[in-house]
Amino acid sequence: MTHYILPTPVSEADIRRLKINDTVTLQNTLFGIRDATQIHLFDRDRKTKFDLTGHAVIHTAPNVRKVPVSAEYPAGYQPICIGTTTSDRMERFTRPLMTQNGVRMIVGKGGMREGSSAAFAELGGVYLAIIGGTAALETTWIEQIEDVDMDDLNPESLWRFKIRDFGPLLVAMDSHGGSIYQEVKGDVARNKVDVLKSLGIES
Repeated sequence: MTHYILPTPVSEADIRRLKINDTVTLQNTLFGIRDATQIHLFDRDRKTKFDLTGHAVIHTAPNVRKVPVSAEYPAGYQPICIGTTTSDRMERFTRPLMTQNGVRMIVGKGGMREGSSAAFAELGGVYLAIIGGTAALETTWIEQIEDVDMDDLNPESLWRFKIRDFGPLLVAMDSHGGSIYQEVKGDVARNKVDVLKSLGIES
């Protein structure tokens, strides 16, 4: 297990170094994205003003407060609580995020499926896992909401966060076909057989 500090944006070579069970701390910029954002991007062909090439996106719909624009709040929003939502339902957007927008890292909770794993391996991407229930801690890693796009979808806008020491995050799916979720699934299947056998039940 190795820990990496990655200032964004990153290169494909940066991503290919990462293996499952490594940890990562992100610096500089993180983009917030969620279901509605991606439906509009990929199902309704909307474009974003942001260049996501080499960047990380986090599955979130943050709790924010509208405030006057200032040096402290350049987007006119104050972050209140920026937590992470479950990733699985956004599985179908992984490949277009990477091919159309150049995203390299997805931050979320709960993991993603085989389609995402294939996209990560083919295109050079990773899934970085956050433990559920840590929204208050995550919010302390966000220094500022720098900008926002597609804000008619608020809170499922496309957010640009200025971050500092965002992590450590667990490399849960890597660009080499590794997935801790598949490993756990395999362990569960094997343990199920042993438990049923111990109870005298044929699997």
